[in-house]
Amino acid sequence: MEQKRTLALPTRATLKAQAKRLRSDLTAQGKPTTHAQALEAIAHQWGARDWNTLHAQAPDTLQRSFTPGERISGLYLGHAFQGTVKAAQMASAGFWRLTVVFDDAVDVVESQHFTGLRKQVSATIGPQGHTAQKTSNGQPHMVLDAW
Repeated sequence: MEQKRTLALPTRATLKAQAKRLRSDLTAQGKPTTHAQALEAIAHQWGARDWNTLHAQAPDTLQRSFTPGERISGLYLGHAFQGTVKAAQMASAGFWRLTVVFDDAVDVVESQHFTGLRKQVSATIGPQGHTAQKTSNGQPHMVLDAW
């Protein structure tokens, strides 16, 4: 039975480096180990059934993460903003649900006749640093800087 993992998996390269260090340490202790045995041991330490399972679950690169209180900037509905992450929840496969509090309210209405200021918004940010939802001109609702 696989154990439930509570830590985020490191990259595949990091896992392979862990196996290499384990093999080296065991060999130095007079317990010769093959590379395959070291990979299997690392897989079990991470709660996976075997190395192939762990390898399939591990990312190639680390994904961007967010924490409450973190400062971010970008564009919201085409308007530049700076703000603070109020809430962050990993949705799936690199997608994050964020609630952002803007430093200065953003006008979400393009009309010359009235204004709709927003100080806080929620958005789901994808692995490329923007929302999947787009405005009528095809631009993502939110695009983050420094992705």
